[in-house]
Amino acid sequence: MHSPDHNQSSLTLHLPDEAATSGLGRHLAPALAPGVVVWLDGDLGTGKTTLVRSLLRACGHTGPVKSPTYTLVEIYVISRIYWYHFDFYRFNFPEEFLDAGLGEYFRDDAICLVEWPEKAAEYVPASDLVVRFQFAEPGRTLEFVACNEKGQECLNMLKSGLPDAAD
Repeated sequence: MHSPDHNQSSLTLHLPDEAATSGLGRHLAPALAPGVVVWLDGDLGTGKTTLVRSLLRACGHTGPVKSPTYTLVEIYVISRIYWYHFDFYRFNFPEEFLDAGLGEYFRDDAICLVEWPEKAAEYVPASDLVVRFQFAEPGRTLEFVACNEKGQECLNMLKSGLPDAAD
């Protein structure tokens, strides 16, 4: 992963259940704009795909939303915006990112949501926003970290849309 920037801003939220994760996705969706890269970091089962599903539903997608574990990428086009949901869990070597030609998806007209980015090491584009998922009984804790100005804009919009957000 890329080295941390000590000027980052963050937000940590506890989500007691799947419904809370889905609700958060509805708040996060309007904060994401084309050109944004979001890294989704966390163990299996922590809710990464649940968050992506709620983001897409909030934008109007009514079809299925499945984990791209075997396909590497699931593509959604909503209101002329390309949403790419990646999952690099099955990578054995970071170079598989290059071999699969995945770099072409990271464009200014796309929102890229990346699970297991560390498996693609230095080849996956840097994140604007990192979402770290951790088990915290009951539920999960999500930490949002803005990595640059674009990520900070997303984080500010998210914070402004949450009823009781605190740093």
